[in-house]
Amino acid sequence: MSILRLSILGLLLAAASLRAEPSPAEQQVLSAIKSPDLSVVHLWAPWCSNCQAELRSGGWLKTVKDNPQVKFYFVSVWNNGDDGRAMLQKFQIADQPNVTIVADPGPRKGDNKIKQFAGMPLSWIPTTWIYKGGDLRYALNYGEVHFDVLQQFLEDSKSEWSHKGEPPIASH
Repeated sequence: MSILRLSILGLLLAAASLRAEPSPAEQQVLSAIKSPDLSVVHLWAPWCSNCQAELRSGGWLKTVKDNPQVKFYFVSVWNNGDDGRAMLQKFQIADQPNVTIVADPGPRKGDNKIKQFAGMPLSWIPTTWIYKGGDLRYALNYGEVHFDVLQQFLEDSKSEWSHKGEPPIASH
């Protein structure tokens, strides 16, 4: 085997060995999103000004209350393992029956900060994902959510998204 091939193989093995096992929070979310029901995974941190603005607007509380059949997972990331429950309680979200609060144990800064969660890239918070039956329906990966848009995405995600019976697009 050539030195180049051995080097590539070595790099691949090293990269594979560095891949960490999913955190307990990640395992919990990965299991939960397999539900046939809608699940919203919201990655946030209490120190994040964009996340605070979302909470202050009242949009999260209204969305959670207006959608009791949807499970909401508030996942605190980049917060050194703190789940941010106190802030969620301040905005009356923590005790809602369809809300689960979890925390990734990872650090807030530096090279060890997580860059993906549940197999999805994570480069900014807040980040919000909508799942149904284990399938990602929508990913809002950059910044504050507009709650009317989130509500529309929840409504759209209830459908089976089937185009059966529709006429095919004619090709020329």
